[in-house]
Amino acid sequence: MTYGGHQGGHRPPPPGRRPPRGPRQQQQAQMMPVPGSNRARQAARPPQSTRVAPRPPQPPPPGDRNPPSGGGPRRRRASFPKVLLSLVLVFVLLLGAVWLYLEFSINRIDALPDDYEGRPAAAEGTNWLLVGSDSREGLDEDRMAELSTGDAGGRRTDTIMLVHIPDNDTKPTLLSLPRDSRVEIPGHGVNKINAAFAFGGAPLLTKTVEQATGLRIDHYAEIGFGGFAEVVDAIGGVEMDIPKEMRDTKTGIVIPEGRQTLDGAQALGFVRMRYSSATPRSDLDRVANQRKFIGALANEIASPATLLNPFDVFPLLGAVPDALTLDTDDNLHHLVGLAWAMRGIGDGGVVTTTVPVTSASAETWDPAKSETLFEALRTDSPIPEEILME
Repeated sequence: MTYGGHQGGHRPPPPGRRPPRGPRQQQQAQMMPVPGSNRARQAARPPQSTRVAPRPPQPPPPGDRNPPSGGGPRRRRASFPKVLLSLVLVFVLLLGAVWLYLEFSINRIDALPDDYEGRPAAAEGTNWLLVGSDSREGLDEDRMAELSTGDAGGRRTDTIMLVHIPDNDTKPTLLSLPRDSRVEIPGHGVNKINAAFAFGGAPLLTKTVEQATGLRIDHYAEIGFGGFAEVVDAIGGVEMDIPKEMRDTKTGIVIPEGRQTLDGAQALGFVRMRYSSATPRSDLDRVANQRKFIGALANEIASPATLLNPFDVFPLLGAVPDALTLDTDDNLHHLVGLAWAMRGIGDGGVVTTTVPVTSASAETWDPAKSETLFEALRTDSPIPEEILME
């Protein structure tokens, strides 16, 4: 039997009617959302993550315009003025410590005589007496051999200089007093001026210089053989231009010709040499070389290459206290004033000369010329060119 062209007992459902479902299909049909219902709208939404949304960043505290990154505490950067102030403070403290160290470490003696009858009155400017002692104190035999000092006993002066610092705009003066100059030594008659140091030390030498020149001495500084060499070595030597080979027939010291850096031993030989064909005027050439070396030494110490180099500055600071001896009333600021006044030796800013003498032996001062020289210093007046000596 057929129905609508189909055989068997199974026929298609009439139009508009759904085919019958089984139990499973009916259960699935019940679970499917009905179009237009809330379930259908929820099913149409995209799946959402179950993660909790992060909290919005907290605003920075007042005054902090740069919030920290990464959630950690922000480091405050030191401003340039604060860094500069800290550096200046450290420098000032270091300078103060060095100043106090030198002030209390430099050797001192009672070098200036007490007021005595006939002592020259204080005049214009300030006068320093600079002494280079030939004392071997503190030197062992090996060091004396290295410096070619010999083994003479006692204390004498290889170098006697007077520095006049004017109160006006006149140039400072570095004046050499030849060691063999014959003058009146109070209590000892006429003798070589360096004998005063052997007879009565610094006080008698100062008194002798005051009586011979008519100039009142205000400050005193002394340096010995060993201390001189140590200062030179501390700054790495001093550059000098030696115009002619210097060969000392007495000590055997040889300094070759040409521009070179003299170490402590060579420098000591240079400033002491007088038995050489390079020093035909003997003591007059020696004192001239001493002034040249002081100028070169002052330039070397004051140069930025020395002052900014800790490998030069610290050895120099270590050598100065043992090398120098000042008067008990002298302080470090007096020494700084002397160094400042002498800074122009190398470029003509300081007048350098020797007391006018009558012969190459340098034993007798020219009375008229020497008195003109001393009067110019007493009054802070320029020294006449015709009485200046090399």
